[in-house]
Amino acid sequence: MRFKGLDLNLLAALDALMTERSLTVAARSLNLSQPAMSAAVARLRDYFRDDLFTMQGRQLVPTPLAEALASPTREALLHIQLSIVSRETFDPGKSDRRFRVVLSDFMLLVFFRKIVQRVSREGPGISFELIQFDHPADEPLRRGEVDFLIFPDLFLSNAHPKAKLFDETLVCVGCPSNAQLSRKLTLEQYMSMGHVAVQSGRMRKPSVEERFLLEHGLKRRIEVVVPSFGLIPALLLGTNRIATMHSRLASYFEELFDLKIVKLPLPLPSLAEAVQWPTLHNSDQASIWLRDIIFEEARHMAQPRKITARRPTRRK
Repeated sequence: MRFKGLDLNLLAALDALMTERSLTVAARSLNLSQPAMSAAVARLRDYFRDDLFTMQGRQLVPTPLAEALASPTREALLHIQLSIVSRETFDPGKSDRRFRVVLSDFMLLVFFRKIVQRVSREGPGISFELIQFDHPADEPLRRGEVDFLIFPDLFLSNAHPKAKLFDETLVCVGCPSNAQLSRKLTLEQYMSMGHVAVQSGRMRKPSVEERFLLEHGLKRRIEVVVPSFGLIPALLLGTNRIATMHSRLASYFEELFDLKIVKLPLPLPSLAEAVQWPTLHNSDQASIWLRDIIFEEARHMAQPRKITARRPTRRK
């Protein structure tokens, strides 16, 4: 089909080339032969009067025009897919949909694993690709490359629909042998002790407590930086280091490791954990189905653990 002289089949070729940056891989993704994909590239270059791609080693490098065409091309194809092609009723029992979800290991361990377990029963052919958080997150959403982001609301933009899931609080954790955790932890102690801190993504985004400290001109002593919360316990045991993490995650790790959990000496408000999805998926039946499951499971989440400070015992 042609629209104003452009064969619309070429848009799919352009999108595949921008995504894969390889002629061979792009051809395979569209079930085309390599000569057929080469012919499509030639026709695209002829229509737009631009090379669109140059070769650097084995990788295709897009020209500025190709970069400018990437987003509107992806959005046009998604509109066609979601508004015209996928109009049939979604049946989870027969679907082989793969959902791509961006989330932290915290949300995976305490929440989303329940979603995966439930979906395996209701939609055995449905699969997931769970992706580590990176920045900026708006671009994959806008291009429809991911189905959901699950993070604290303060990390999510207002460019796409989102909804609150549940509140979370932060606590301090350490090894039970750490003598400074035997009584109420003061801010001075917290700042002076060695910390294990999480910094995620290529941008090494600071954690919630780190942002709070920086805003108030405070700097703690970070001894170890890790990319995920799951690496924290092993770096605390047998040391005097401490770490700050979500209350539900601390309770989860407490059952697996010998950890001490104490109240955080920072006036941090509770965090609103939230889910966000692309605007283009608002009416996507599969997305709506999984959203309903996410919302229902969020309502069943137990309240975060409340940590009460212990009074020091008096010596007789």
